[in-house]
Order: sequence, then C-alpha cells, then structure tokens
Amino acid sequence: MSARAQESPSGVGGLAPAYAAVRVRLGLVAVLFALAGVGWWWTADQMRGMDQGPWSALGGLGWFLGVWLVMMVAMMFPSVAPTVALYSRMTKQRSPLLPLLFTAGYLLTWTIAGLVAYALAAILGEIPGNVLAWDHAGHWIAGAVLVAAAVYELTPLKDVCLGKCTSPLGFLLGSWREGRRGALRMGAKNGAWCVGCCWALMASLFALGVMSLIWMAFIAGLIAIEKTVPWRRVTTYTTVALLLTLGVLVLAAPDAVPGLTVPGDQMNLPDQMGDTPPMSS
Repeated sequence: MSARAQESPSGVGGLAPAYAAVRVRLGLVAVLFALAGVGWWWTADQMRGMDQGPWSALGGLGWFLGVWLVMMVAMMFPSVAPTVALYSRMTKQRSPLLPLLFTAGYLLTWTIAGLVAYALAAILGEIPGNVLAWDHAGHWIAGAVLVAAAVYELTPLKDVCLGKCTSPLGFLLGSWREGRRGALRMGAKNGAWCVGCCWALMASLFALGVMSLIWMAFIAGLIAIEKTVPWRRVTTYTTVALLLTLGVLVLAAPDAVPGLTVPGDQMNLPDQMGDTPPMSS
C-alpha cells in the first residue's frame, strides 16, 4: 500500500473533529436564531392590540417576566450568537450543555434587569398625581429619556461596554471559568456588559411603548447594528441622531412620530399596574 493511501484515512480522521466542531457551532447559532424567530412570533401574537404608547401598563409581575424573557430572546439572541459560538469554540469540553448554560446566564442577567425596570415602574406608579400619565409628566419624561439615551451613547461607559460586546475574545479570555458553573457565571457576566451597553436603549423602548412590536423591532435593530457593524463611530452617531430626533419630536410634536401611539387622557397607569393585560388566544 502506498504512503499516500496510508495517510488518507488518518488525514480524514484528523479533520473529523474540526468538521464536527464547525457543525456544532453552526448548529448552535442556528438554534439561537430559531429561538429568536419563535420569540418574535410569540411576541407578535401576544402583544396584538396591547400597545398603549409610552409607559404602557406592564401587567402583573409573572406575566411581565414571561413577556420580558421572550422579548430578550427575540431581541438579543441574534447579536449574542457570535459570542456564544466563540465560547463554544474555546471551551475544552465539547458538550452542547455548556453553551446553553452560558446563554442561560446571559438571560438571567437580563431577567434581573427586567425586575429592576418593573420595580421602578411600580414606584413611579405610586407617586401621587400619576406622573407617568401622558397628560401629566409622562409626555416630558418620555422625551427626556430619549434625549438622555442619546447622550449616554457618547459616554466612555457606553464605549467600554460596547467594546466588550463587539470584541468578546478579550472578555472571554479575561473571565474564563471552566465547568458548568463557570459557563453560567461567564454568561451572566457577559449579560451584565450587555445591560451596560443597552440599558438606555431599553429605557427608550419603555418611553416609546414597550408593548409595541414596531418599537421593539426598532430598538432591536439598533442593538444588532451597534454590536455587529464594524464602523463604531458611524453606528454610534447614527443612533444618537435617531434618538435625539425622536426625543425632540416626542416633546414638540408627538403626533408626527410614525408608529407612536399617543395615550389618551383616560390612561391611568397606577390602576393598570396590577392588572394583567388580556392575552390573545
């Protein structure tokens, strides 16, 4: 038997693990994108007719957390998929469980962020005078949140957090932990950097209508562009311009904002905070 013939089987055998690793990573990314697609479908079905505009009622805690978790899957999984795939490539153990635990830790951090947002909304809802009502201070607070989100885009903290999200290799190397607990911790830490990067954009979603599929898609698009497009300055200044424009329009001419549901005078947020919105069948 020739040397070439003898080398062929071993060569194929040597490449097999590499091919298997590629298939696993591609499969993992496909699963994350599929889950995001299911999240968008479910959200579109459940939120139909529920958009009350800025500071929409959040419903009961359990219902809100369920919706929030699905929203995070839909909005964040496409942009975090490359980080999860890179983690899967770097880990010594080729178990598919570790990337899933990494993703679970990421979602855990965003769940905590959702609890904080719910608590803040509940506190504001208890202030006498219904400050978040559109015909009271809600109009001004919504515009101010959008302007503040635009300003945050230009801060050093935003730049550092975005850098961790767009260039995850340094984060993974500096925070590496082995094992299942390590995967969960690393995912949670990556989620914390993501919250630091995106919290102002998510606050903008509340200011525009957290139950609006249009604004949810708009904010998700901004997040995905910031994390995946390599031209950081271009994406940052574009996001700033969009948020500033929306903020000024909400303050000066809210009826001119396409897709914005302007709440009626009858909106009563404190009364609605404890009610669970009807779920479509």
